Amino acid sequence: MHNKITQLFGIEYPIIQAGMVWASGWRLASAVSNAGGLGLLGAGSMYPKILEEHIIKCKKATDKPFGVNVPMLYPDIEKLMDIIVKHEVKIVFTSAGNPKTWTKFLQEKGITVVHVVSSVKFAIKAQEAGVDAVVAEGFEAGGHNGRDETTTLVLIPSVKEKITIPLIAAGGIATGRAMLAAMVLGADGVQVGSRFVATPEASSHELFKKWVVDAKEGDTQLTLKELAPVRLLKNKFFRDVQEAYAHGATKEELKQLLGRARAKKGMFEGDMEEGELEIGQVSGLIHDITPAAEIVEELMAEFHKTKAKMCDN
Repeated sequence: MHNKITQLFGIEYPIIQAGMVWASGWRLASAVSNAGGLGLLGAGSMYPKILEEHIIKCKKATDKPFGVNVPMLYPDIEKLMDIIVKHEVKIVFTSAGNPKTWTKFLQEKGITVVHVVSSVKFAIKAQEAGVDAVVAEGFEAGGHNGRDETTTLVLIPSVKEKITIPLIAAGGIATGRAMLAAMVLGADGVQVGSRFVATPEASSHELFKKWVVDAKEGDTQLTLKELAPVRLLKNKFFRDVQEAYAHGATKEELKQLLGRARAKKGMFEGDMEEGELEIGQVSGLIHDITPAAEIVEELMAEFHKTKAKMCDN
C-alpha cells in the first residue's frame, strides 16, 4: 500500500504503533516495524540511559524504520534529544508541548518530525511550526487526552479541512474497519495504541493486559481534567478520585492524591488497585492477547476486505 504516510516513513503499511508509556519498548516497536508498520519507542516512561538501551536493542532487532515518541513535558528532554540524534533515529513524534521548540532542531539533523494534537487549533500551530505530519487524537484515546473532548469522528475531517501536510488519525482505532473509516474521513494513516498493549511484546504488566482484555464498554472514563486529562480503567484509584471530586477536592488535593509514579505502579508493576491504568475506550473491543505482527496483518486484511465490500455495494 503506497500513500503519503508510507512514503514519508519508508514503511509498507500506514499503521503507526503509538509510543505509549510503560508499554512501548524495543520488543513491541521492532515487532511492529518488522511487520510493515512503524514502531515507536515510548520515551515518556524512560530515563535517558534506558531510552538509549532501547534504541540500541531496537536497531539490532529490526532493519526497518522505527521512531521515538517524546512528550515535551519530560524534565530531561534535552538529554533524550541528544541520545536520539547520537543514535541517528530518523523519526520523532512529539507531544504535550509547543512543536516549535524542537522541530527545527530535529529536522536540521535529518529527522522527520510528527506532532500529536487534539484540536484543529493545535494542528494548525503544528503545521505552522513546520512539522512533517500531525497525529490528530480523538477523545476516545487512552492516556492523556484533549480538554475539548472532540471525538475522532469529528476531529479528523475538521483537521483535514485546515491543513495540507499528512494527517494520521488516532483514538478508538483497533480494527481494519476503523482504519478504513478514519481514512475515508481524511486521514492518510492511523496510529494504534490500546490494541498493541494486548500483545506479548508490550512491556506492560501481564495483569494490566488481562484487565484490558476483560474490559467492557463503559469501563474507562476521562478524569483529572484540572491536572492533565487522562482516560483510565475504573479501579480503586479511579474510585478514590471520584470520591475526592464528590467532596469538592481542590486541584492541590487532587495532585496529592495522584502522587508520583502512579502510572508505573499500575501499568508496569501490576498494582491493579492503586495504580493508574491508562487505556482507550476501544479496550471494550479487545478480546485477546495477540502478537503484534498478527495484529498488523489482521488490520490490513480487514481494511482491504471491508473496502472491497463497500465497493461491491
